[in-house]
Amino acid sequence: MTERLRSWLLVALLIGTGLILTLPRESIIAQEPTPAPLITGNVYDRQGQPVVNARVTVSATDKRTTGESKPVVEAMTQPNGRYALVLPENFPSTLIVHIERPHFQQDRIELDAAALQNLRNGQSVVLPDIVLPRRVNLAFWISTAVFIAMLIFIATGKLHNTLAALVGATLLLGISYLGRPFLADLYIFDFWGALRYVDWNVIFLIMGMMIVIAVVEGTGIFQWLAFQAYRVSGGRTWLLLPILMLIAGITSAFLDNVTTMLLMTPITVQIALAMGINPLALLMPEVMASNVVGISTLIGTPTNILIGSYGKISFNDFLTHLTPGVLLALLGLVAYSEFIYRHELRAAGNASPLLVEKLAERARITEPEHLKKASVVGSAMIVLFVTGEYFHLLPAVTALMGATALLVWIKPDIEEMIEAVDWTTLVFFMSLFIVVGAIQEVGLISFIADEIGHMVGSSLILAMLAVLWLSAVLSTVIANIPFTAAMLPVIGYLTVTVPGANSKVLFFCLSVGSAMGGNGSLIGASANMVTAGIAERAGYPVTYVYFFKKGFPALLITVGLAMLWLLGRFLLLGQ
Repeated sequence: MTERLRSWLLVALLIGTGLILTLPRESIIAQEPTPAPLITGNVYDRQGQPVVNARVTVSATDKRTTGESKPVVEAMTQPNGRYALVLPENFPSTLIVHIERPHFQQDRIELDAAALQNLRNGQSVVLPDIVLPRRVNLAFWISTAVFIAMLIFIATGKLHNTLAALVGATLLLGISYLGRPFLADLYIFDFWGALRYVDWNVIFLIMGMMIVIAVVEGTGIFQWLAFQAYRVSGGRTWLLLPILMLIAGITSAFLDNVTTMLLMTPITVQIALAMGINPLALLMPEVMASNVVGISTLIGTPTNILIGSYGKISFNDFLTHLTPGVLLALLGLVAYSEFIYRHELRAAGNASPLLVEKLAERARITEPEHLKKASVVGSAMIVLFVTGEYFHLLPAVTALMGATALLVWIKPDIEEMIEAVDWTTLVFFMSLFIVVGAIQEVGLISFIADEIGHMVGSSLILAMLAVLWLSAVLSTVIANIPFTAAMLPVIGYLTVTVPGANSKVLFFCLSVGSAMGGNGSLIGASANMVTAGIAERAGYPVTYVYFFKKGFPALLITVGLAMLWLLGRFLLLGQ
């Protein structure tokens, strides 16, 4: 640097310093920003649940002219029911807070002089909690009618389950969009509001498990297991029956019970015919065991998947809290099955060597290498299901990771695997979520929760018995999946309001009641209808009356035994 440049820099520094010193002190001291006036609060319904997406508006009344309210600022309530309104610097001297949301009565609060003064001083004002009562309007009755109609169509079989749910969801959205311009009370929710009720964790968990099942079932493992049960029993039907029930039950704990029965029913029919007995003597206990034992894990039944996702219940929680009760119920079911089918089992004869050879040929492992790889991935998935809660790993992510790992490692035909996904079932669940979301949106679920809450009061034992037996009995006339989906918000409310229910015991009661209640009738569980369809094609139809006569006593026995475990576990042993 030259001497002349140094001189010029020194001169510039001196001049700059002098200018700074001559400036007013206020201009060089950073002004602390004045806090913005803020109004906050919370909005709840009568059950104490947060009201989401309520519009909160602060308006000023213009007394000099028309007296009409002029909006100043507005905000929407968040998922926790909280809102925050930042006022402009110069706000009017009279402020009124308006709260409104479809399907609720409106409310308003006029700020008093003290609150206005705090706001002028830059302080926040926290308003008292606002409770919005529900409105019973035309949208309420339409949503209720569509929901009941969907249940009737599913129960009677007049429409396919998926079509019934899809028609219901489409009707609700169509009425909301096309009816609102003519009558505001026809509005239920918009498209994005409907999607809020779709549980994507459930959708992707089911999709991932379907891909895993598609890979595993191609190995022939389930048919092999059924035939091995015959070999181990030595043709003794009194021993064969509990072995088949145990295989169906354990398999259903890790695969959905519909898939289990799809895979086991054909080979079971062949074994029964080879031994000269009525296949229903083996199939009925199998499907009932599938419904019972499947609830011991998160992924064992569709109802558990719904309950686990809504109630934030982990794979490990289902395993530890329900397995002892499930095993107790299974023992009762085995004893009951041996008794009611004792005549058919005694009539069994020895299968001819030729028939046994044919059975063995149909029940062999077709893809041993694929089975080994699937075993490795499946074991890793179980570990992640059990430990995933410690890493905040959603079950859906574990299912997708397992499905993707199998697709990459085994390299099956990807188009076949994607086609193996039961998109009909996924559309059913998405449509069902929307229909159930509608009755939740308009307040039917809240009214039901209120009534049950008044009935059980503060008694945990009464709440447990009500949820357990109500869900078990109703699942005999209402398919347990839509019933469970509708009951979840009710159980969520009772869990918060009933003392001692924070252990999530009522969710476990719903799990037991809805799944074991599926044994009470032919339409109680999807696995029942799948098994009946295959049996009918084999020449052994299962009527509604036949299933009810055999299944309803099984419901009473299994639910009663599971009830004893739940009462002992959560009332005597504590949480």
